[in-house]
Amino acid sequence: MTVFAGNPKYQGYFTALVSPMLENGHLDEKGFQDFVQWQIDEGIQGLVPVGTTGESPTLTHDEHMRLISSCVDVAKGRVPVIAGAGSNSTREALALGQHAQKAGADAILVVTPYYNKPSQEGLYQHYKTIAQGVDLPIVLYNIPGRSVIDMSTDTMKRLIDECPNITGVKDASRDGTRGLEMHTKLGADFTILSGDDPMMPACYAGGGHGCISVTSNVAPKLTSDVHRAWVAGDTKKALEISSKLYYLHTNLFSAPNPGPAKYALSLLGKMTDRVRLPLVDCDDDVKAKVRFALEHAGLL
Repeated sequence: MTVFAGNPKYQGYFTALVSPMLENGHLDEKGFQDFVQWQIDEGIQGLVPVGTTGESPTLTHDEHMRLISSCVDVAKGRVPVIAGAGSNSTREALALGQHAQKAGADAILVVTPYYNKPSQEGLYQHYKTIAQGVDLPIVLYNIPGRSVIDMSTDTMKRLIDECPNITGVKDASRDGTRGLEMHTKLGADFTILSGDDPMMPACYAGGGHGCISVTSNVAPKLTSDVHRAWVAGDTKKALEISSKLYYLHTNLFSAPNPGPAKYALSLLGKMTDRVRLPLVDCDDDVKAKVRFALEHAGLL
């Protein structure tokens, strides 16, 4: 049984993967590989390396590319890999997308350009250039809270009418009506993924298909079970699990992401809680909130 109309390319929970660090601040590449394997073993539906949660702003280009290649190598086609490939430079985003294609990623996630505040026409030209230069499905990433700009649904419609490889969006607008608007204007085949874990019930109800999730770093089985319950038509079970996850959804953002998620994973024995400057370690109040959230979810 499926509750989705049309044929969206991706469904379910995709983990916006953290990037484990050693105590000296270097990437823990073996730890990353083990973490990806654990996510797959726990039943996650997809993986998204080197997004914001992966601390992409403070990774070198070489680190960025190595993590994508490593994620693809571990996944071995068992789950799709949507590689982070965004930048506020169109030329740089295109180069990252082309690398992801060579590395074997299934798709790329391209954030709206931040800081330079392009117009809707600028957004259109940015994504069109990338779509013409990369032979992979492209998932748009609209996150006004970080990028300042808000990509309109009409701009998305203009793009997908001209660029068949633009197949989906990660929507982090926190607008509860946006999902239904996109579902109506962009069609049932266009993949709509929430970028906010607490918005998932509203996302599903508005025609969405899944989530690119921070919470699933910590609770891959529980989050993926939410999707399985929804697809099976058991909305009661989906909401019951979502309630167990509520405090993770909120408390993992009680300090800048991914600090709380990494602290949670350190409590679970998966990695250190090390983040790179300008991010800093969680304070005691945040740590208490994260521990409470893990206990509420039955993970500690």
